[in-house]
Amino acid sequence: MKHEKMKMGMLSHCILGFSLLILAGAVFYLTGNEVPTLNEVNSSPSSSSSCNLFEGRWIFDNVSLPFYEEKCSFMLAEFACEAYGRKDLKYRNWRWQPHHCDLPRFNGTKFLEKIRGKRLMFVGDSLSRNQWTSMLCLIESALGPSSPRTVVRDENMRSFHSNEYNATIGLYWSPFMVESSCDDPLIHRVKERVIRLMSIDKHARHWNDANILIFNSYLWWADPITIVWGTSDARNKTVDKMSTRLYEMVLDIWSDWLEINIDRTKTKMFFMSPSPFHLYGQRWDELRNCYKETEPILDERSIGLSILGVKMRVAELALEKLGTQGINIEYLNITHLSEFRKDAHPSIHKYFFHAISKEELANPTSYSDCTHWCLPGVPDVWNQILYSYIMNL
Repeated sequence: MKHEKMKMGMLSHCILGFSLLILAGAVFYLTGNEVPTLNEVNSSPSSSSSCNLFEGRWIFDNVSLPFYEEKCSFMLAEFACEAYGRKDLKYRNWRWQPHHCDLPRFNGTKFLEKIRGKRLMFVGDSLSRNQWTSMLCLIESALGPSSPRTVVRDENMRSFHSNEYNATIGLYWSPFMVESSCDDPLIHRVKERVIRLMSIDKHARHWNDANILIFNSYLWWADPITIVWGTSDARNKTVDKMSTRLYEMVLDIWSDWLEINIDRTKTKMFFMSPSPFHLYGQRWDELRNCYKETEPILDERSIGLSILGVKMRVAELALEKLGTQGINIEYLNITHLSEFRKDAHPSIHKYFFHAISKEELANPTSYSDCTHWCLPGVPDVWNQILYSYIMNL
């Protein structure tokens, strides 16, 4: 009998312990702590299976945003939408929220400390300039008095250098990556776009001493292009826009150059996926563009497969090939998250480098810029994501 009582007592303790364990688990679940944040995971975003920074939704946040004011001393007129008459400013207050984790808030001081003694460079076109301008405005509040607020321009290069941190943040204009008729950073709106297919060193020799490289090449492929092979004057004109094969060939040339010239122990590289343009309404059959759009697309089901998907896959394959050769380039897929933001383009509220005709003024949709982004705005999120990767290097 005594033995039976001992068995019953032990069973009661086991049941009680198991019940307490279940209760603790329930409390943990109900308090919303079942999914660790990126900071709690304390691992690289690229390696953390619990955190996909590129899938999520936009949340209106007029408490912690914007990160900076449009009067940032680095602001360029082509992105200063309020200064050029935009009245609705809600585009500044949308925060990107990944589904299963938190996107780390950009900390300018920590970022500058991380790139101390280093050279970071954006390489690409005006969308790279959009992101570069955002980056400088994000770090401005962290700069001490010994850091100049000026940017030095030398041919295709614009460079900001912090004396305090001995850090450089540069922008190199190279819309096709290979040599082209559009290489002048100021006068590049030429009638005929010509690329010298096999000539990349003119630009690439400026990249190989950078510690961090962020590449972007997509927008300028949207028009017919004339090809020059090597140093020959023989030309073959493309007849279609966005020739997938031509884009693939240039990425192969770029890849070959990186394989030979980049010190993979020194340089960390990123490739930005295409920035979407909103030339139509929320539905593709709506005959309007981003003009007068003031709200993002909030229904996630409205965004399906990107119309940019074919070119994205070409870039992804080029990066996968480099990976097999020991050259790792992080692919930052900002396309999907940016597609929601039809409200965040300058439209007519910007400085235009060309005169606007009377006919265009009578029809604002005809000259609305639905390609670039107002600042503060969407490129700040691109840089938040870039920040999360760099801080985990």
